[in-house]
Amino acid sequence: MSDNTYTPPKVWKWEAPSGGKFAHINRPIAGPTHEKALPVGKHPLQLYSLATPNGVKVTIMLEELLERGISGAEYDAHLIRITEGDQFGSGFVAVNPNSKIPALLDRSVTPPLRVFESGSILLYLAEKFDAFMPKALAGRTECLSWLFWQMGSGPFLGGGFGHFYVYAPEKYEYPINRYAMEAKRQLDVLNRQLAERRYIAGDDYTIADIAIWPWYGGLVLNHVYEAAEFLEAHTYTHVLRWAREIGLRPAVQRGRKVNRTWGEPGEQLHERHDASDFEYRTQDKLATGQDG
Repeated sequence: MSDNTYTPPKVWKWEAPSGGKFAHINRPIAGPTHEKALPVGKHPLQLYSLATPNGVKVTIMLEELLERGISGAEYDAHLIRITEGDQFGSGFVAVNPNSKIPALLDRSVTPPLRVFESGSILLYLAEKFDAFMPKALAGRTECLSWLFWQMGSGPFLGGGFGHFYVYAPEKYEYPINRYAMEAKRQLDVLNRQLAERRYIAGDDYTIADIAIWPWYGGLVLNHVYEAAEFLEAHTYTHVLRWAREIGLRPAVQRGRKVNRTWGEPGEQLHERHDASDFEYRTQDKLATGQDG
């Protein structure tokens, strides 16, 4: 142990920012910090998000539904810049009181219906459009088990490993080792599962894959935390096979671009309001004046 071992007080007080990339927006209370209405587009579904792994789950799902010709899944994707505190605006908090992206507003029903938490949104869309969810009891149960596996496991990967490996203001051996071990254990869980089946829940591509791929597929493909070498991602051969296969799907490639504000300009579509935006409104096209 280091000489900087922390002794917690009897009662914790919020006295100073904790440090790290997100210190200026982290706080121990909920609710809005400012008044700001949300924009509303022309489509039935209004998504307020950012292309983090949790946000990408939903844009992939919506693009997969559209790929199947389900026109009711047309959507507007509005950018929520979480590092600037957009998620604490009054309009966003009204859609998601937890102030986390993604948040969905379904205006095809009266009154409009809010849906928040990425797993809940995937399940809502799967049931609404009868897609990417097995109908038989056994298949549905297996699919939902893996969906909730991701929701329960993801915080150890993101808030645990990702935070201490990438975002914490200082690198400490204990938390990095602790969460690297857990990340590798989770990858081994998936690797064993995928050794015996094409997709997470069986022979069919489902919301379980859509939920898990942005986090764990992204991890082994080095899209998340740039930690593939550190975690020896190449050893999880079945996860890699699955991740590469899903990464080739056109809807996945489109979904990864939506609400993305970093990386190659051609991979960034800050907002999506029409299918043609992928052709005309990515940042490389806007920078060269090719706006359609």
